[in-house]
Amino acid sequence: MFRSALIALATFSLAAAAAAPALAAAPCKDAKGKFMKCPPAAPVKAVRCKDAKGKFAKCDAPGAKPVAAAAAK
Repeated sequence: MFRSALIALATFSLAAAAAAPALAAAPCKDAKGKFMKCPPAAPVKAVRCKDAKGKFAKCDAPGAKPVAAAAAK
């Protein structure tokens, strides 16, 4: 009983270890299904807003308007 459980556990761990690199890698494919180099991820630009007085405020505040990223720096 113990020997069969140990063999089953070893088999499962080997199968999981073999499948782990395939699950971890996210390959990019083109429209034809061929592998290609993945494009770099675009950085997310933070949206900043200012209120009517020109002070930074939360964008969901009343009267807040988004400002350009260059002007926010």
